Parts: sequence; structure tokens; C-alpha cells
Amino acid sequence: MYAPLFENRRDAGRKLASKLGDYAGRPNLIVLALPRGGVPVAFEVAQALGAPLDVFLVRKLGVPGHEELAMGAIASGGVQVLNQAVVQALHIPPSVIEAVAARERQELERRAQLYRNHRPPLDLRGKTVILVDDGLATGSSMAAAVAGLRAQGVAQVVVAVPTAAPETCESFEPLVDAIICAETPQPFFGVGMWYADFSQTGDDEVRGLLARAAAAQGANVP
Repeated sequence: MYAPLFENRRDAGRKLASKLGDYAGRPNLIVLALPRGGVPVAFEVAQALGAPLDVFLVRKLGVPGHEELAMGAIASGGVQVLNQAVVQALHIPPSVIEAVAARERQELERRAQLYRNHRPPLDLRGKTVILVDDGLATGSSMAAAVAGLRAQGVAQVVVAVPTAAPETCESFEPLVDAIICAETPQPFFGVGMWYADFSQTGDDEVRGLLARAAAAQGANVP
């Protein structure tokens, strides 16, 4: 039996923040969370570093009829990343990809409006972005998010997670400016294995934490 490394996502966020002290107080720093599970983790990181918090949304493009199999992903900012190996192996035509992508873009936009509660997204150009999730297994969603951020002209991309499969953590080294995986247990099994409480993060919790973070930043503006 393997002992959990974290009580819950908030605990994981506090422990992850302790690895990110070098970024505290930096100008032009933004913390972005992959919703929904990344938001409680990122909230603690943003609070510890004194940085604004926002979400960066990614939607998997599932193969029709086999939705659990990803043929790609889309991310905030209109970025689309395809898994060419899956697309070619299954001979998926462009029209099918576009139909799935159009549906997922609608859902991505709906969630963005829901989570931000009509607040505009933060301007990412020229910023150092710390991209946070509750863990990395295959890393496909995070890879799509990194590609999306690069397309938006950020200065630096830092990926930070409480726990990750060791090989996945290593695979991000050439993709980002820095990768921080607080714990890389081996064997990994899965992200939820390392949390005592890995219950689903709800939309209301996401909205509440984003609102609290925005209010805290507003209070810090002279």
C-alpha cells in the first residue's frame, strides 16, 4: 500500500508553492490553472507568490465513437494540436476533426465565461506564466496548453505540478523554460493515487477561488 503524498489539492498547492519561492514577488508573473482540478492547487501557488490567477482551458478532441481516445486537443487562444499518429492510423478525415473541434470550442468558451463570471482574461503577452495542474500522467492536456501559451506571446512558460510520472516530467524539459514536479513517485500508477482526497473539483469551487484571487489582487492595487 502506498501512502498519499498530499491531503488534498489545497495541501498539494501549498507544498508545490514551497518549491517556487524564487518566483515570489516577480513583476509580470501570472499563475494559470488547468481547470478544474488544477484550480485549488494554483490558488495556493498564486497566494504564496503574490501573483494573479486565471484559468487556461484545454479540451480533448475525442475520436467519434471512442471519445476516450484523443486525436488532439484545443486550448485557449484558438490553438489546435493534433495527434497525427492517431489521425493517420484511423484515417480520420479533416471534416470530422473540424466538427469535433467546433463542438469543443463552444464548450471551451462556455466554461471560460462560467469560470470567470464575465471578468476578462488576463493579458499574457510578455508575461512569465506558471502553468499549474494537480498532476501529470500522460501530459497531453498540458502539452496543448503549453502550445497555446507560446502562440499568445508569453515571455516564459513554467510548468508546475505536485506530482507526475517521472518520464512525463522529463518529457517537458525541451518544451518549457522550467518544469517543476514536486514529487515523481515510481511506480506512478496515476495522479489520484497520491492524494488522500481526490474528489472532483466542482464548477462552483472554481468560480469561488477565481473570484477570491481576483479580489485579493484588487486589494493589492494602490
